[in-house]
Amino acid sequence: MQSKPCPPPPRLIARYILFLQLEGTEMKKFAFLFVFFAAAAIVASAQNKPDFSGTWTLDAANSKLDQRMRIESMTLKVSQTDKEISVTTSTKRLPPNDGMGGGMGRGMGGGMGGDGTMVYSLEGKETKVEMEGPMGKMPVSLKASLETNGTLKLSSTRTFSGPMGEITMTTKETWKLSADGKTLTIERETSSPRGAMTTTLVFTKG
Repeated sequence: MQSKPCPPPPRLIARYILFLQLEGTEMKKFAFLFVFFAAAAIVASAQNKPDFSGTWTLDAANSKLDQRMRIESMTLKVSQTDKEISVTTSTKRLPPNDGMGGGMGRGMGGGMGGDGTMVYSLEGKETKVEMEGPMGKMPVSLKASLETNGTLKLSSTRTFSGPMGEITMTTKETWKLSADGKTLTIERETSSPRGAMTTTLVFTKG
């Protein structure tokens, strides 16, 4: 006759139950810590994401401007959401100096960021708009990216027909806010058939 297996001793059963309870507690702790740190990372990311929205007035005294820009005053109106940033530029320029010529002033002015509204996608997409150029309307390709260090990278490329044929101008900008969010510094590099130009524009929030 086959004997029945002996049940485990009560002490062993108690130890096994305790092990399961402890294991469950550790898993709960692990899950809690995972959720906590994930939430903290999301909050930190949201806090580090800069908001450039507002009306910005050029501080010409603290800016480094090329004389060819002939800027007397400039205002930026910026509107930013999670998906895009819209920048409306209004510029008042000084009369062209002798030898520069109105055509060069208009052409260089457009190449250095002409007036109007540009809407950049913050989702990695290229957007296109039309702006007034030296020879009429011209298409402009726009790209933008928010960097992990809190800066905003903007680039625009425009191509139009000139007296000497097709001309392409590229503008790259790096935007950075001050710690108190009241000063905006834009490092701008413009490339065109006439050469490269680097400027620093400092704006105060109005």
